[in-house]
Amino acid sequence: MKRTISNPRTFFALFHDVIVAAIAWVGAYLLRFNFSIPPNFEAEMFAIVGWVVLLQGLVFVCFGLYRGVWRFASVSDLKRIFLAVGFSAMLLSALFFMIKTNVVIPRSVLVLDPLLLILFMGGSRFAYRAWKEHLLYGLTLKQGEPVIVLGAGEAAIALVKDLARSTQWRVVALLDDDTRMLGREIFGVKVKGNIQALASVSEHLDVKYVIVAMPSAHHQTRRLAIELANSLELEVMTVPAIDDLMSGKVSVSQIRKVDVEDLLGRDAVKLDSSGLQMLIDHQAVLVSGAGGSIGSELCRQIVKYRPDTLICLDISEFSLYQLEQELTALKLETKLVYFTCDVKNKVRINHILTQYQPSVVFHAAAYKHVPMMENGNVWEALSNNVIGTHTLAQACKSHGVSKFVLISTDKAVNPTNVMGASKRLAEMVCQGLQSDTGTRFVIVRFGNVLGSSGSVIPKFREQIAKGGPVTITHPEITRYFMSIPEAAQLVMQAGLMGKGGEIFVLDMGEPVKIADLAADMIRLSGFNTDEIKIEYVGLRPGEKLYEELLADDEHTMPTPHEKLRIAQARTADVSWVNSLLLWIEGLHGTHEAQMKLELSSWVEEYSPQIVNVADAHVTHLSPQQATLH
Repeated sequence: MKRTISNPRTFFALFHDVIVAAIAWVGAYLLRFNFSIPPNFEAEMFAIVGWVVLLQGLVFVCFGLYRGVWRFASVSDLKRIFLAVGFSAMLLSALFFMIKTNVVIPRSVLVLDPLLLILFMGGSRFAYRAWKEHLLYGLTLKQGEPVIVLGAGEAAIALVKDLARSTQWRVVALLDDDTRMLGREIFGVKVKGNIQALASVSEHLDVKYVIVAMPSAHHQTRRLAIELANSLELEVMTVPAIDDLMSGKVSVSQIRKVDVEDLLGRDAVKLDSSGLQMLIDHQAVLVSGAGGSIGSELCRQIVKYRPDTLICLDISEFSLYQLEQELTALKLETKLVYFTCDVKNKVRINHILTQYQPSVVFHAAAYKHVPMMENGNVWEALSNNVIGTHTLAQACKSHGVSKFVLISTDKAVNPTNVMGASKRLAEMVCQGLQSDTGTRFVIVRFGNVLGSSGSVIPKFREQIAKGGPVTITHPEITRYFMSIPEAAQLVMQAGLMGKGGEIFVLDMGEPVKIADLAADMIRLSGFNTDEIKIEYVGLRPGEKLYEELLADDEHTMPTPHEKLRIAQARTADVSWVNSLLLWIEGLHGTHEAQMKLELSSWVEEYSPQIVNVADAHVTHLSPQQATLH
C-alpha cells in the first residue's frame, strides 16, 4: 500500500478503480430495480457503498493490480482483475452473511456488481492502451510511412503488433505464399495476396517500403523475396535472424536495411545438441586463436553447452581483451581463462595443458592472409601454421586430450599460394600424429566466412563509403561464403562426429562471383555502378580465380549430417612429419623463391608462383633429402 500511495501513476490507477467500484455498486442497484430504486433500498445502498469500496480497494492492492502498466494492458492483467473481483465478491457475500445486520442486499446485486466491475476496470485499461497506440478514431490512417510486410507467420504477426505502436511505420498490407492466409486479417491488416503480387499491391497502395519478415523460411525463399522487392526499386528492410530472435538478444521490431549478408546468408544449421552437450558439458575446452573471427565465434557457441572451463588462447593481446570484455558481460557460470601465447611456445603450451587438462582443443590460430604470406613472410607462414600446429597437437597427444580439431581452409586444396600449402601441411601433420589410441585428430576444411577479418565485404563497404571505386582483382573471380556462426557450429559438429584422421569438408553452397557481390553491395547502399565504379586491378600474389574444396585425387563420403562430407586425402606418417619439421627449421636465411620450390616437393598439389627465380639457387629437395638439409 505504501508503494501504491508513493507512486503517482499507481495512486491515480487505484483512485480510478475506487470510483469505478462505487459506480458499479450503484449501477448494480439501478439494473436490479430497472432504474427506479425504492427509497429504503436507496438509503441502504448509500449507507454501505463506502465499506464495499474500501474492501474491494484492499483486495485490488493485495492481488497486485497495480504492478502492470495500462499502456501495455494484456490478458494477464485481465486475469488478475477477474481473480481480484471474484475474490472480493465472495468475501463481500460471506461478510454480509456472517454479520447479522438489518441491511438487506438483493442477491442479484451481488451478481451484477462484479460483472459491471470487471467490465469497467478491464474496459478502461484496454481503452487507454488503444488510445496510446493510436488505434481509436482511425488515427492509424493519418500517421506513419506505409509499408508492406512479406510473410504472415509468427515473426510477421509479432512485427505487425509491435509496429501498431510505431509513429514511423504503418503496415498497410501483408503478402504470403500460404494460400490459407489469403484474405485474412492480422491486427486489422489484410493478407492481400502472395509475394509475387508485390508489384501490383505496392503500386495500388503507393508504397515505397517493404519489410521481409520470414526469418525461419528457407534462405532461397527470402532471397527471392528480397530480389523481387529490389527489382521494383522498393526500399527493402528485414527483421533479425531467427537465432537472435530465439535467444532474446533482439526483438522482431528491430528492423534494419537488407545487407549483402542477407543475400549470401544460409539456412540454419541442425546440430546434434545432445551429442555436443556430452562432448562439452562440465569439460575443459581450449580454443587457440580465440580472438579471431572463427575462434571468438567458437567461444560464443561453446559456452552455450556449459563447459566447466573455457581456455581462450591468442597471440594478440587486444583481440583477447575484446573477447574477455564480451564474455565477461554474459555473467556465465563457466570459468573463463585467457592466455596470450604463441602456439609455437612448447613450454608455455605444456604448462597450460598440465594445469587445465582440456578434453577438447579447437585449433583456429593461423596466419591466413594470402598475399601477405606470399612475399616476405613465407617462413613465418610455414613456421606458424605447420610448426605451431605440430607443437599444440603433440602436446595434446602427450597430455591425453580426447579430441583435437584443426580448422583448415579451402585454399589447402591444389594450393597456388604459401598460405594454402602451409595449411595442407598442417592437415598432414595431424593425420601423421593420428594413432589407433589416444587423441583423435579431426580436420575441418571450409571457405570464406562473411564479415571475417580480411574478408572482401568490409573492404567493399569502406570503398563505397568513400565514394569508390570498388576494386576487384578479376572479373571472373569467385569464392565460397558462409556465415561465421554457421562455420563455427559445423566445426563443432565435425569435432563431435570425427573418429580420428578425417578431413571434414563443409557444404559451402554455390560459389559467388565477386563482381556480382560488389554490384549487390553498391545497389544496397543506394547507388548504382555508374555512381560507384568497379575497377579490376589484377590477381594478387598467390591468388586463384576459383577456390576448391577437394583436391583432384580426393573423393568424399557422406556423413549423417547433410552439410558435412569426409574427404579421402593423401596422408602421412610420423617419420614424414619429423622430416618436414627438420626441413622447415632449416629454412632460416633461405631465399623465398627457393623455399617455394622446395615446398612443392612436400605438397605435391602445390603450384608455386615464383618471382625473381633467377636470384634463387634452384634445387628440388625431396622429403627424404630434407632430413639432411
